[in-house]
Amino acid sequence: MNRIQAILTLDMENLPANFQEILKHEQEVVAKWKAEGFLESLFLRQAKNGAVLIFKDIDEDKAKELMQELPFYKLSKSIEYYSLIKQF
Repeated sequence: MNRIQAILTLDMENLPANFQEILKHEQEVVAKWKAEGFLESLFLRQAKNGAVLIFKDIDEDKAKELMQELPFYKLSKSIEYYSLIKQF
């Protein structure tokens, strides 16, 4: 099974005043993706500066397209994508 890993790093030095409101909208978007079946996992980074998302049953181009829908996309410092093959 193929997976796409997206590692999102936020620009913590330039967060807007309404960050908590943006966070709530972000959570709604990822919950929708989970319900639709193409977001397998979401891990918050221990440094609290981003997240790791694991997509399934989509290609890297679709993952990039979806990531642009995230409210945090505009707050990101970087996003890295990795194509993975799940072994177990």
